[in-house]
Amino acid sequence: MTSQTKEALGVLLLRLGVAWFIFVWAVNKFLAPAQYANIWKNFHGIDIGMAASYGFGTIQIIVCIMVFIGWQRLWSYAALALMHGVTVLVIFPRLIDPFKISERGFPVNRNSSIALGVLLAMVALWLLRHRDHWSLDAWRAQKS
Repeated sequence: MTSQTKEALGVLLLRLGVAWFIFVWAVNKFLAPAQYANIWKNFHGIDIGMAASYGFGTIQIIVCIMVFIGWQRLWSYAALALMHGVTVLVIFPRLIDPFKISERGFPVNRNSSIALGVLLAMVALWLLRHRDHWSLDAWRAQKS
């Protein structure tokens, strides 16, 4: 396997992984919209209602599809990172204490640490977008 093939495969796997991460959360906005609305109410103090849950989910799914196929990489990869960046910003206080254990012995801030790792992977994908040789954008550039 050549260096360029390894590089392209690595960026492809990174792209698919981070898009899948957000895609799962986006689809859940349709499966359990009330849960998403409650998250906004509890974390942001804003009652967004069910329609906004579907709207956010739709936008996220569209961005995820764009990222899956590597289309409009500059904007779609940035949009994915920005969407997730808002979440990380909201949960930032939990990042300060990643090893907190509840009274029941459960690590309560573990998922917040995962969210930070995924955000950093998204930023890395955006920085490596010019190395994403197996994307729709790269394929279209080769054809023209």
